Amino acid sequence: MRETPLRIDSAGQVLAGTLALPDGDGPFPAVLLASGSGPLDRDSNHRRARFDVSRQLAHALAAGGLASLRYDKRGVGESPGDWRTAGLYDNVDDAGAAVAALAAHPQVDAHRVFAAGHSEGALLAMAIAGRGSPVAGVVLLSASATPGEQLLLWQADRIAATLPRPVRALLRLLRFDLRAKVAKNHAKIKATTTDVARMGLVRINARWTREFLAHDPRADLARIEVPVLAVTGGKDLQVDPADLDEIARLVPGTVQTHRVPDVSHTLRVQPGEPSMRKYKAELREPLAPQVVDLVVAWCRSQAATTPAG
Repeated sequence: MRETPLRIDSAGQVLAGTLALPDGDGPFPAVLLASGSGPLDRDSNHRRARFDVSRQLAHALAAGGLASLRYDKRGVGESPGDWRTAGLYDNVDDAGAAVAALAAHPQVDAHRVFAAGHSEGALLAMAIAGRGSPVAGVVLLSASATPGEQLLLWQADRIAATLPRPVRALLRLLRFDLRAKVAKNHAKIKATTTDVARMGLVRINARWTREFLAHDPRADLARIEVPVLAVTGGKDLQVDPADLDEIARLVPGTVQTHRVPDVSHTLRVQPGEPSMRKYKAELREPLAPQVVDLVVAWCRSQAATTPAG
């Protein structure tokens, strides 16, 4: 494979990306790879956690004969700006601009461009497809079909249930209700009006959070006319695996869903009882082969059945 820098102009905001091309002569079918939430770079890595989702998928896609584009989010890596001031819908705009930049490259077949995203990136992929961005298909990895505020409360319930027994006993003794604390924080954030706000000692992206809390992905899903692949791990604690059924129900086009056993939100295999405390160890491992194989095989199959430009 070959990798080359590619700049993305999103309404004057220039983002830095990497175009990965397979061996051989193009133009190739291609996949936009959108990362999850927070300050993640083009490889889906955070300075404290190397998720590495986009990089590993890019290399696997190249081995399968597909090009890909992954990019640094605003204010991360080589992209200028401040990630704390970017809203959810700024990120949607950036993903749409990235699809346009990918489709315009001479080594890419503009008629066979797909959008793929993990976690927040899945919301971005479904949003640009729902807006009518010219993509031939959508890949949703660890995707939610639940309104943002409701999803975060669901997360609080699931995470609380997976805490060690002594911790749960201590919280009961202290009468600490995690769900109530999360709901209280939501009310504080919704009362803000600035892009950035303080919650305790931490500066947070208040604009993104307000937009996420109000966002209902079901509206975007109901507008997607192109084929969709949705893959979620059976041990995901950050999105409800049952949302795969909602995705299949809502999308008007062809949908293929997979609930992969023993895979967490990081798209790695997680043995034993599900727990976010295991992320640090599992991030040292590669993505679950069954997830990567599903993505590559589906993209290859869709590219083969989509007329070339």
